[in-house]
Amino acid sequence: MLDIRTYDARTGGNIAYKAFSHPLAAERLAALARVLGDRGPVAIYDPAGHARTLLALLPHDVQVEGIYVHDCEKVGEPTPVGPARPLADLPHAPVRVVWALDFEHERVCIRLRDILPDGMEIFTLADARLPDDMLTVAGTYLNRLNFATNYAFFRDEGGLSTRLVTTNYWARYGAGDVRLWLRLFGQDGRPLASWVEGPFAPEQSIVLESGEVRHRLGLGAFTGQLFIHVLGVAGHDVVKYALEIHGDAASHTLSVTHDANAWPAERYANLPAPRRGEEVILWVQNSHAVPIPAGAMALGRMGHDGRAPIERILGPYETMALCVNEYLPHASWPEQLEFHGGHHVVRPRYEIRADSGTRIAHLNVERSDLAHDPGIVTLSPRFFGRGYLLPFPIPDPARYRTIVQPAPMSHALQTLPVRVDCFDEGGQPSGERFLGCLARGHAIAQDLSDVAGRAGHGELVYDFRDGGQADGWLHALIRYEDLQTGHVAETSFGAHIFNTVMTYRNEPQSYSGPPPGLTTRLFLQAGAGHAPSFCHLIYPVSAIWHDGSETVLSLHDEKGGKVAEQQVSIPARGSMTLWPHRIFGAEAMARTGAGGYVMIRDQSCRLFGYHGRLRDDGVFSLDHMFGF
Repeated sequence: MLDIRTYDARTGGNIAYKAFSHPLAAERLAALARVLGDRGPVAIYDPAGHARTLLALLPHDVQVEGIYVHDCEKVGEPTPVGPARPLADLPHAPVRVVWALDFEHERVCIRLRDILPDGMEIFTLADARLPDDMLTVAGTYLNRLNFATNYAFFRDEGGLSTRLVTTNYWARYGAGDVRLWLRLFGQDGRPLASWVEGPFAPEQSIVLESGEVRHRLGLGAFTGQLFIHVLGVAGHDVVKYALEIHGDAASHTLSVTHDANAWPAERYANLPAPRRGEEVILWVQNSHAVPIPAGAMALGRMGHDGRAPIERILGPYETMALCVNEYLPHASWPEQLEFHGGHHVVRPRYEIRADSGTRIAHLNVERSDLAHDPGIVTLSPRFFGRGYLLPFPIPDPARYRTIVQPAPMSHALQTLPVRVDCFDEGGQPSGERFLGCLARGHAIAQDLSDVAGRAGHGELVYDFRDGGQADGWLHALIRYEDLQTGHVAETSFGAHIFNTVMTYRNEPQSYSGPPPGLTTRLFLQAGAGHAPSFCHLIYPVSAIWHDGSETVLSLHDEKGGKVAEQQVSIPARGSMTLWPHRIFGAEAMARTGAGGYVMIRDQSCRLFGYHGRLRDDGVFSLDHMFGF
């Protein structure tokens, strides 16, 4: 496992990790490491605890004599090269070079120069800094706003292409000159191109078409990853986007997924085992400038100890198509699989190839920082009603089969005590099914055809009638099958507490600020595409809230200008399928351009949505929406 600290719920994100792993910084660190390597053994002064992460991500080895700290309570703590040593001993170290792990050269030199003997050189991290014109907060290098970064699976090859869509939502928080610094890596990990897009006006849509990028930059066919660094942001450093994967007119490929989550995790789940006749491809993409050793990653069956190691070295930024069928030949749907990524990759995509077409979806982070939370079992029904809910669409059962598969999403979770509650579009109960206190390694995928009865939505909830534990990170894979065409789409997400006056820990979650999260702002791409877009919008209520939503739909053109507005109301516990071209009409839609979108806003309640496209031949995509 790569020995780095990225993100946990208690301390948040490690911005130093982003500073070291940025592709430009990695190039500069490699050059600096080569210089240090010529100087012989190096003593490291580590004032902020960066050494472990830095050395794990360093593209070239440096011989380290010892790691020195000034905090007396940290002396003796383990480091990659032995116990931490006191800074007071540094003048006596048998080295000619000190590498001080600080991005401010003068500041750290002032601290060291009077205690070091003459002739001892001081190097810092200043040579690994990004250029000043890429910094949003110039005075504080390790400010999170300086590293609003993410990766995207990006392909334009074999009749398949990708379309990344987002908007300049940072302008809402006061951002001015928002631009994208982009680097495209090919399948072998080598950079194909680096360029800047923008600046973007407030609320302007941001669209990256793989075919257009390929043509404009004079590239050949590619399957790789796109590194995205948003410059000039405000408010937060999260880079959210929708990613469409589509094929040519004769193809049955049309999928949508979303952002990759910028923090590499130890494990990922929500990877389905193949059905008969299916081939499951896991797209593994190295997120760093250091190779992934053979055997450092593995696949396994959820709830089982055995693992199938990936005995192949993966080079820096390289992309590998891993056939799950070959690594786990006896695994079959509805078994669930785990990918042990070892902190080497951000959230991967998987692709399912079958006679009915090709579809792509994403895995989810399996949390290592969560444990059983006994407070969830005793949540007051008066305050929180049914508590945590995972809402998902149930389209017309006469045309579509909806299958829900609960998934453990933390290392410690051993049971999933769950029930599915179904509601029609008007918010009336239409059926329920207790799935049991499921074991971690269960192989249950519940077909809701004989449960729901009619179109609407379902909610996966905790149900402790047979005991069990909960961690507040309840997830599920939802699969949709067209009974007429055989086309399949799938998505996965987690549960939240929705629309309650009281709060429990960080629920109901808010997109900005502390809980409670009782408002909605969702992004729906609506511009030119390979099929009309739609949104299945759900009004989930854990306890008791307003009888109906007060939802405003604002149609924007590709420059961010408002073209039209419409208000709708969804009954509590109800849902609605929204088609922008039907709501706003063909004339208004034509004025939006290729990057037109709908902003779904509600200041009275928290809604949850799924978006997709539907072609005339029945091919469709579906994934949960993002908000900001």
